[in-house]
Amino acid sequence: MKITITAFERSPDGGMGLARDTRVRWALEEAGQPYAVRPVSFAAMKQPAHLALHPFGQIPTYEEGGLALFETGAIVFHIASRYPGLLPDDADARARAITWIFAALNTVEPPILELATAKFAEGDKPWSKERLPLIADRIRHRLGQLSAHLGDVEWLDGTFSAGDLMMASVLLRVRPSGILDEFPRLAAYVARAEARPAYQRAFADQLAFNTRSPTGG
Repeated sequence: MKITITAFERSPDGGMGLARDTRVRWALEEAGQPYAVRPVSFAAMKQPAHLALHPFGQIPTYEEGGLALFETGAIVFHIASRYPGLLPDDADARARAITWIFAALNTVEPPILELATAKFAEGDKPWSKERLPLIADRIRHRLGQLSAHLGDVEWLDGTFSAGDLMMASVLLRVRPSGILDEFPRLAAYVARAEARPAYQRAFADQLAFNTRSPTGG
């Protein structure tokens, strides 16, 4: 069954790997699964055809035969469950890897997203300058906890898993702020993830997708 995902017709980050379709591309590359990408414009994201796939009008979506999914956590978990390479065979290790997927999305990412919202959507508000340092401190608190857990090991729980894929993807979003560099262990952790051949392929594909000509050539 052919796998098709959706992505921004033109990503706001210009193809630098911060859009969420990169997470799905990366998971598919790790799993060795070919896929097609269907571009979606901002206008089309709010139309009935796309809303039937993603009720909140966002990207990415994932289609495989009669299955349609949205939300990157659910999509990556599906890929990791269906294809080998992203979840351990041992049941306990598998459960821990899944826990890290949830931790990345539910514990680490929220303040990171809040910082982006405060900067770009609320930057003109009179209270923005006072709020930004508070959000940054919440991020630092979470990253400090994560760094302490990681210690000097390579990955979160032994071997690389979907939990590391999701966590590294989340941490990439805070790097432009400079906060990630305050935590050398985490910066090195992200660099190891970026060095993986599957990530390199996913990044290159997303960049090429966003720098193609308007006609798609």
